[in-house]
Amino acid sequence: MKICIFPGTFNPIHIAHIKMAQFVLAKYNFEKIIFIPSYIPPHKNIDHNISKHRFNMVKLVTDKNPKFDISDIEYKSEGKSYTLITVKKIREQYGIQDKLNLIIGTDAFLNIKTWYKADELKDLVHFIVFPRGYDIINDEDFKGYSYELVNSDKIDISSTELRQNHTSGTIREVEDYINKNELYN
Repeated sequence: MKICIFPGTFNPIHIAHIKMAQFVLAKYNFEKIIFIPSYIPPHKNIDHNISKHRFNMVKLVTDKNPKFDISDIEYKSEGKSYTLITVKKIREQYGIQDKLNLIIGTDAFLNIKTWYKADELKDLVHFIVFPRGYDIINDEDFKGYSYELVNSDKIDISSTELRQNHTSGTIREVEDYINKNELYN
């Protein structure tokens, strides 16, 4: 099966996440995009008590598209979510021998060398990097990494802004879930 993973905090999942996944499906002809909500992201200070809600919101989105799926690998771990461990588990689960494709924004990719066992991770992953803001990737800084910067329209929606300002930027079901559960008040 030709898959691509999309790990993230998704706090909350929003239109930019969905459009990135749809773009990758169309451009690379993947059979599935697997969203992987983190339980406790190591590089962010986040209340782990909201992880169940983040998972449920991603599920609302993946249920709407048969080519989207959700993995509870990181959610079940109930600990810090390290991409290397997740990648190894997904490769084993799906019998993947080649590099696993992974969607990431430039903001995260620029910090990839600080991630848990980044040197080992770079040998297992091909990064599909989406532009965020005006971040510039210097190829010299990422020798040995397999990646490509996607040439797509910039969709720069901030989850932080959505949480703080309750602005529209996600699908109706997610907005309803946020309101019903009084999240981000």
